Amino acid sequence: MAEQAHTIIITGAGSGVGKATAQAFLDAGWKVGLAGRRIETLKEAAADHPNALLIPCDVSDEASVEAAFKTAYDTWGHLDALFNNAGVTLKGAPIDEIDVADWRNLIDINLTGAFIAARAAFGLMRHQDPQGGRIINNGSISAHVPRLGSAAYTASKHAITGLTRTISLDGRAFNIACGQIDIGNALTDMAQSMTTGMPQADGSIKVEAVMDVKHVADAVLHMASLPLEANVLFMNVMATTMPFVGRG
Repeated sequence: MAEQAHTIIITGAGSGVGKATAQAFLDAGWKVGLAGRRIETLKEAAADHPNALLIPCDVSDEASVEAAFKTAYDTWGHLDALFNNAGVTLKGAPIDEIDVADWRNLIDINLTGAFIAARAAFGLMRHQDPQGGRIINNGSISAHVPRLGSAAYTASKHAITGLTRTISLDGRAFNIACGQIDIGNALTDMAQSMTTGMPQADGSIKVEAVMDVKHVADAVLHMASLPLEANVLFMNVMATTMPFVGRG
């Protein structure tokens, strides 16, 4: 009897890190639920792969998340993993120039959305048979150190670290592992500005080193493929010579 394919839901799967990761998991033989707000980008990321399940979803909306996760669970009968990846950023600005509505929208997606998705996955993993699973949160180098003018984004990613640690602790009783990948300068559409110049702590503008987003996808696949007795709690994957150590 053939071994049953592993299953994962990836939020923000239509572009960037989410798209690259979804394609890596599909290539590795996983069944992948591609969750995101735009069905057109999900279709493009899935590329008609037979193991791809398109589940339109707004992570900031609890009902939308619950419906998407129910669709995936009803289709597969088991959920092995969640890559909690969906997120947005804002144009850099001092805190007094950040609109409160923009702050709230970012927190709704980056933090509350991550909580809602993790909550849904945790509930399924806790009550399924066999019990357990793995949640991987997308943090950022900004979960450690900020860029200039990034109060909203950096605050959201610091909070993700607290969420990761708490889920990891709460999950012990239910065989649920939780880890976090902190990414630095993966070359996606959102990161194109790094190749032309980014503000530095001293006020200068400098081009920064970037890396192929495939390295991130491979790292997430490694984290998800471990047996549940082992867990990567935190992993930094970054362009080797980007400013991180010494950023400030």
